Amino acid sequence: MEQIKAIISGLVIGLLIGLWFGVNIGKDKSLFSNPFAEEAIQQKIKKSGETIIQKSGEAMEKGGKALKGTVKQPE
Repeated sequence: MEQIKAIISGLVIGLLIGLWFGVNIGKDKSLFSNPFAEEAIQQKIKKSGETIIQKSGEAMEKGGKALKGTVKQPE
């Protein structure tokens, strides 16, 4: 009976620790940070601004490649 209690408590503790780490990995945070802490508004704005800049840069590259193929070079 003691072994069953030890196995069950070990599984529960392992499940909780794994859930803690899994949530932090999913949120791109360090493993030991608080998964329930709210991210600051400044950090959210910074992340969204970075993605907007990256996507606009990719769009400009695609547009430049498309224009490069259509414009004829003077001889």
